[in-house]
Amino acid sequence: MAKANDKVSRSYEFEIRAENDEQHGDFISGRAIVYDTPTDIGGYFREIIDRGALDKTDLKDVRLLVNHNISMIPLARSRNNNANSQMQLSVDDQGMAIRANLDTENNDDSRKLYSAIRRGDISGMSFMFTVNGDKWEDLDSDYPTRHITSIGKVFEVSAVTFPAYESTSLQARDAEALESAKAALESAKRDELDAARQALLERIKAL
Repeated sequence: MAKANDKVSRSYEFEIRAENDEQHGDFISGRAIVYDTPTDIGGYFREIIDRGALDKTDLKDVRLLVNHNISMIPLARSRNNNANSQMQLSVDDQGMAIRANLDTENNDDSRKLYSAIRRGDISGMSFMFTVNGDKWEDLDSDYPTRHITSIGKVFEVSAVTFPAYESTSLQARDAEALESAKAALESAKRDELDAARQALLERIKAL
């Protein structure tokens, strides 16, 4: 079973765009969460975020960062996803899209990010979240599948330099994320073993 307090992050190679609105300034837009898209998690298992996993997600306070750098000043923030927020979140049948207004005039990091996206140097997005519900398939195989059925809270979305989740880049970039993935798999296998033992005991009692 998933632990609701464990924060995890996932990345996607999904188009992120930079655009200019003459009246309102510079914006970036893209998709941070994608449904029904298999993602390799460190070579340990395949993970899929099921359609509807965002139905009850807490999106009250979400920040925009670069490469999950929590020490940086957020480049935008969505508070209750209202019209006055610098970032708008949109949940649909594909996942979750974002559109953020960047202060490229006064914020050097915003200006750099906007330029990098416009040039195509940054092309992916990622997000940090907690898992409220999951289910596993083929746990007895060498490469099982985890379905995330419910996301509890989204803390931040990031524009990322390396969006694809290859096992080597995951180990090099985020050892903590790799350990979390291993722990999730081991916990699921223990739960399945405990359930099998309990079922066996029940059959023995019935005999």
